[in-house]
Amino acid sequence: MTTDSIAKANADLRHQPAQEIVKWAVAQAGGRAIVSTNFRPYEAVLLHLCVQAQPDISVLWVDHGYNRPATYRHAEQLKKQLNLNLKAYLPRITVAHRDAVYGEIPTAANEKGLKQFSALMKLEPFHRGMKELAPKVWITALRKVQNPNRAGLDIVSEDRNFNTLKVSPVFGWSDADMERYLELHHLPNEWDYFDPAKADEKRECGLHADWGANAAVSAGAGI
Repeated sequence: MTTDSIAKANADLRHQPAQEIVKWAVAQAGGRAIVSTNFRPYEAVLLHLCVQAQPDISVLWVDHGYNRPATYRHAEQLKKQLNLNLKAYLPRITVAHRDAVYGEIPTAANEKGLKQFSALMKLEPFHRGMKELAPKVWITALRKVQNPNRAGLDIVSEDRNFNTLKVSPVFGWSDADMERYLELHHLPNEWDYFDPAKADEKRECGLHADWGANAAVSAGAGI
């Protein structure tokens, strides 16, 4: 899509229900839509929306190996409840191997270390998954309330890292909106979640940032 057509799509979709945005996204994809997830809180909302529009949609999940037990149980529950077509991608290096070579997970004070961790354990497997699945449309759970970087995005955008159209159907939703959807559709939620590639909720792990693509390539070459 051109810049003008993306701008028109955003204007047209701005006040549409999320269900209609997902249907629009699937229609643009010609059978090549995916949805990504990390099974964080509220992820059940987007996954439910997507399987209503396309039951067999590929669900890309990077299991970096550092998830808490509750997150793994939540993933299994949603996989069964929604009959997810889950495509799990793992790093090329195990958790034990990474920890032995690089030490503990970097803290928020160590930006360089966090970017290295993210590239090795999250970005490289995600880029590998995107290359193999080759989506035309990538549906995400991005919301503008999540952090300052995401507030500057929009429902529809061009993702140059992956040469896809990125669509975020719940971009304008609040936490209260997400809670209402979960309750309405009797969906589970899980709060015992931590993303070690971010260290805190205000950072970006690189998937939605320009630096992420080069970092993933360097990580893959160095393994």
